Amino acid sequence: MLTTKTDNHPSWVQPYIDSKEKQQALYKRTLLIVVFSQIFGGAGLASGITVGALLAKDMLGTDSFSGLPVALLTLGSAGSALLVGHLSDRYGRRFGLAAGFLAGGLGAIGVVLAAVTNNIILLFASLLIYGAGTATNLQARYAGTDLANVKQRATAISIALVSTTFGAVAGPNLVGPMGEFAESIGVPTLAGPFLLGAAAFIMAGSIVFLFLKHDPLIVAKAIAKTESDHNRINKETAVTAINKKGIIAAATIMVLTQLVMVSIMTMTPIHMGHHGHGLHEVGLIIGFHIGAMYLPSLVTGVLVDKVGRTTMAIAAGSILLAAGLMAAFAPTDSMLVLTLALILLGLGWNIGLISGTTILVDATSLSTRAKTQGKIDVLVALSGASGGVFSGVVVAYSSYAALSIAGGLLSLLLIPVVMRSLKKPLVEESLTKTIGS
Repeated sequence: MLTTKTDNHPSWVQPYIDSKEKQQALYKRTLLIVVFSQIFGGAGLASGITVGALLAKDMLGTDSFSGLPVALLTLGSAGSALLVGHLSDRYGRRFGLAAGFLAGGLGAIGVVLAAVTNNIILLFASLLIYGAGTATNLQARYAGTDLANVKQRATAISIALVSTTFGAVAGPNLVGPMGEFAESIGVPTLAGPFLLGAAAFIMAGSIVFLFLKHDPLIVAKAIAKTESDHNRINKETAVTAINKKGIIAAATIMVLTQLVMVSIMTMTPIHMGHHGHGLHEVGLIIGFHIGAMYLPSLVTGVLVDKVGRTTMAIAAGSILLAAGLMAAFAPTDSMLVLTLALILLGLGWNIGLISGTTILVDATSLSTRAKTQGKIDVLVALSGASGGVFSGVVVAYSSYAALSIAGGLLSLLLIPVVMRSLKKPLVEESLTKTIGS
């Protein structure tokens, strides 16, 4: 038990510094708040993305720019990830996440107003702001790790991802009813899902702001500062230099898994359409793919904590390779083989994201963790956007099989990157024991 007091933290923090039981209670409370906020956040994320391209096409009168909404959402998400990270670092998770979700809600309201007034400029600007909700939805996975011990971090991340699934599944299923509701109040039908998106993001932000008053990041920083003073050595400074390799490894894992997953997923519906498959078959395969992206999270989190970050990251690369090869050589008339390929693609992404995120938390000091997380999420968002854009170019000049093989082979880069960081945990463990003694 630590009793050293500092003047650098609020008075309410001290009981958490003095009690491991209170720390674990706040950790569990934080996870519960993240779960509820992510359910709404997932609904906000999925409901708008589902019809964004259709709304743009309807307002512009052409499908030439129907890809712009996704591009704007991605760009807004990338910029917002950086801002949310900086806000969280300076003021705590409560303000960072609440601001991001509320901004996403305002963006959704702007989209509705743009549809009502037929204002294209307002539509594009609002979609950019709407991306803040998407970025915050991803950033929320870090909140549960602030007070988690090393063996709880991956599980905490996985709980946030599973929670997102409920909203992400519900959102698209409410597109029809929300369209009918919008029409009944004089709003264009395609703007209806953005009404749901606005309500969902604002609700998510409100939950975080109202109930996350004892901020886990502020508490974690205060504990780390007190431990540093208590042991008369700045453990974080000593570890950070060693962990730069871990940060690079984490970023590489998340960026590559996002790039490979988005590239193959984006072109699969087009590939299927070229070989006579209808929208029903496309929806079925993408549904299985999205399920594989999120539903295995709880098992993945436990495995990352129990088996190890390195082993699971290597497994992600191997599974993505198998997915790429299976997609490339799947018979064009075989739904089963292509479905299995997309399930493996989702599973590989899931394992890569959770293991990479956990390695990033392990490798960063609390003094800079939130900012670093924001910067890495910018790269993840941009890699997804790049994958979506360049995958079409690759298929246009070669084939879907070539894209899938290239994506699978690219995922193999995860293995040497992760292998280079193998010794990092041993160094940290040795340093921790030295400080403890």
